[in-house]
Amino acid sequence: MNITIETLWKQGKNKSEISKITGHDWKTVSKVIKCLKAGRYPERKPCTKLLDGNKEQIVGLLEKGLSGVRISEELRLLGVSVSYSAVKKYIADIKKRDDVCIRFHTKPGEESQVDFGYVGLTSCGNGKKRKTWVFNMRLSYSRLDYYEKVYDQKVETFIQCHINAFNFFNGCPEYVKIDNLKAAILEANFYEPVYQNLYKQFADYYGIKILPCRVREPQEKGKVESGIKYVKGNFFLGRKFIDGKDVDGQLRNWLNYTCNTRLHGTTRRIPQELFNAEEKDKLIKLPEKEFSMPKVGERTVYNDCHIYVDYNYYSVPFEYVGKIVNMEVDNKLVRISYQGKQIAVHEKSEGKGQFKTENSHYPKFKCYLSTEYQEQYQIKMKEVGADVGRLFLLLTSEHPRDWNRTAQGVLSLTKTYPKEVVNLACRRALAFNIVQYKTIKNICANGSYKLPLEVNN
Repeated sequence: MNITIETLWKQGKNKSEISKITGHDWKTVSKVIKCLKAGRYPERKPCTKLLDGNKEQIVGLLEKGLSGVRISEELRLLGVSVSYSAVKKYIADIKKRDDVCIRFHTKPGEESQVDFGYVGLTSCGNGKKRKTWVFNMRLSYSRLDYYEKVYDQKVETFIQCHINAFNFFNGCPEYVKIDNLKAAILEANFYEPVYQNLYKQFADYYGIKILPCRVREPQEKGKVESGIKYVKGNFFLGRKFIDGKDVDGQLRNWLNYTCNTRLHGTTRRIPQELFNAEEKDKLIKLPEKEFSMPKVGERTVYNDCHIYVDYNYYSVPFEYVGKIVNMEVDNKLVRISYQGKQIAVHEKSEGKGQFKTENSHYPKFKCYLSTEYQEQYQIKMKEVGADVGRLFLLLTSEHPRDWNRTAQGVLSLTKTYPKEVVNLACRRALAFNIVQYKTIKNICANGSYKLPLEVNN
């Protein structure tokens, strides 16, 4: 309406003409033009909705996790006559508003929330600075915080921060709620999350359950979001540090004597006191030994069927040449997997430049030392003739690493010459202790296999 009246007014129409064209009352048109002259549109009266009077009850029911059907039932019990579709629409409108947050309540020891927050460049000594993040684990019930400065967001770092936090709390919560971090989840899928294997091993070891936030639902970890904002604004902002150790020392001091001893704005309790009184004994006990974290990573399989790990080489089946595989290294073993399936295991080499190779990882036609491979060729050579069979035994004895090419060459002669000719050529070559393919081929070609043998066998 406002735009239509503005357009006609700018075209030179008077108030009466605009009223006739638009069908609006003359007073309404006059009011709009008066506002336009003042450089603004007239303010709209707030539109009240049927359920606005019950907004507080509806938000409270949403916080309890009730569905739209259940909320409509509860409203009817309160005497509110409204359809389910109206309730559903009103709930959708609440969830769309940026200024409305659905609060999630948890029991003592039930949940913690974790996240990384970038805090800029911090001094690491010698006048140098490094990109720095802060890790935060916050217990959802008591709001007790654990903070740690880190220089990367690798999965190993992420897990070690968890371990340090559990040691700080002297226990584990039942659930750890995380955002869809690449360090923890490979696919941002709430219903079927694919956990990175190492993080899953860690969670199983401590007996905790990982609870990822749904995609585009950051309010589900709003407590740790607040924690990140708090540490940025109340610790890192405006402080100077000598080096990384100074950051760690000041952060731990602030954590113990400021952060966790303040009066929390939401709970109106001091986090440390609330934790000691109601949550400490609800945490899962720590295992006797800390999780031993293996080294993980990705490697490309070389053409020689090996991967390179810590200056040593480990073989994998030849089918994976050129592919990227995952490796996991602990104190004793190197485990290699592809798309979640383990394809090789080796004892870890202690030195450098060493090869750990399983001959079965090579294709059989490349593995000349394979007994099965040699037996197949021995049978083929004997089928040509007894002397060809004798040649094969001498060949593998004198040339154990490269006999196959000569054997293949001799067998290929049967495509040009009868088997009897090839066998006689081999007999003459053996008389002179010769095993070269080229010589045997020449004997077949020039007919010298017909000549009497002049040497004693």
